Amino acid sequence: MIDCAMRAIRFQNHPFRFLLYLEWGLLAMAMASVLESPPGRLAKRLGNESWRSGRSPSDAGLTSFIWHYSPVLALVSLMIFGAMGLYLPSGRLAKLGHTLGQILLVLVASVTVFNDGRTFPFIYLVLVIRGCLMFAPTGRIMLAGIAFILFLGGLVFRLRLLFGLGGRLPPQARDRFRMLAMGLQLNFIVLFALSLLLVVLLINALLTERQSQHRLQQANQTLRHSAQEIEKLAMDQERSRIARDIHDSLGHSLTALNIQLESAVKLWEKDPQRSHQFLQNAKRLGSQSLQEVRQSVATLRQDPLMGQSLETAIVHLIEDIQSSPSNHLDIEHHIKLATALPSNLQVLLYRIVQAGLTNIVKHANAKHARLQLLSSQAIATLSLEDDGEGFDPLGAKAGFGLQSMRDRAESVGGTFVLNSSRQGTSIQVSLPIGRLIAS
Repeated sequence: MIDCAMRAIRFQNHPFRFLLYLEWGLLAMAMASVLESPPGRLAKRLGNESWRSGRSPSDAGLTSFIWHYSPVLALVSLMIFGAMGLYLPSGRLAKLGHTLGQILLVLVASVTVFNDGRTFPFIYLVLVIRGCLMFAPTGRIMLAGIAFILFLGGLVFRLRLLFGLGGRLPPQARDRFRMLAMGLQLNFIVLFALSLLLVVLLINALLTERQSQHRLQQANQTLRHSAQEIEKLAMDQERSRIARDIHDSLGHSLTALNIQLESAVKLWEKDPQRSHQFLQNAKRLGSQSLQEVRQSVATLRQDPLMGQSLETAIVHLIEDIQSSPSNHLDIEHHIKLATALPSNLQVLLYRIVQAGLTNIVKHANAKHARLQLLSSQAIATLSLEDDGEGFDPLGAKAGFGLQSMRDRAESVGGTFVLNSSRQGTSIQVSLPIGRLIAS
């Protein structure tokens, strides 16, 4: 059962508000039928005819007994019955007591207006609607059966009243009248049974659909939480990588820079030309260290785009890489975005491009690289190729950069395809736009 069966149902949290309005409409029709004609008119006429036609005193006594009731009691019972629909309990005993109380009110309302030959099929439907919201499928079927039995009981009594009404007719007309009455009642029974079946099936379908939506929401929430955890893990791993890079590359560069400066100081007076060469090397190492610091800071930044468009941020990233004195990589880029991409997709693509270009600069020993980024209404595709040395994707252990790119793509349902040979390496990434917008 869904959440509506696990907690009490009130007006504020009713799962299907239109069913509550339908209940009120059916109850209004039942109350209108009570006020349709003066009470007791048919029963009084039948009571007099029963003694004239020689019916048994028990039948006449029953009709006279019912005639003494007032429809006011029926109206009060129906109003209480309607108010009970504003609160449907969740406890097992409370649900049983609530249902028995409703059945008792239905019986009171039905008995007090039997004198006019009326039945209340509408309140039986209301009873079944409420039961379907409170009970499991087995309980719903049982309650529908009880409602059908109560309806049949009222219908049998009504049929007896109709037969008594035709008591003064000639025998041939009386038989035709009875056949007509029985045919109408049979049609009424079939119609009511079909109505009960339709109500039960409809509410079962509504509850099943609501349960499916609830499970889907939980699954989406779990997926979003998993994606956030993956992103957090990726960021932690990325920080660890940056720490290693700072220790390995930047630490090495600064150590070499310090050695070059010390050598320049020692040779400043003895060999100025060689000292000048050491200073040039120190300047180159300083520029290289500064570039590495910029890359590390850009990687750690929460919003790497800094308010820029994705295309502008990628162009600036390429310019920073190409401006490094120690870098001789020529990067060709082609970016064509059909529509404005969601912000989370832009950050994801930028991170993948950043990791891919960093890998090319550090490990590929390439002279030329080509970046292509395209998007349509449903998907964004990224292609990154270089003419470097390449490696064996199956034999070599994937580095952190490649693994982080793969994790980012797969965390949102995208694909990551890597191909590498001695002629170079190519990476193809596809990301679904619709899923990122929904998340």
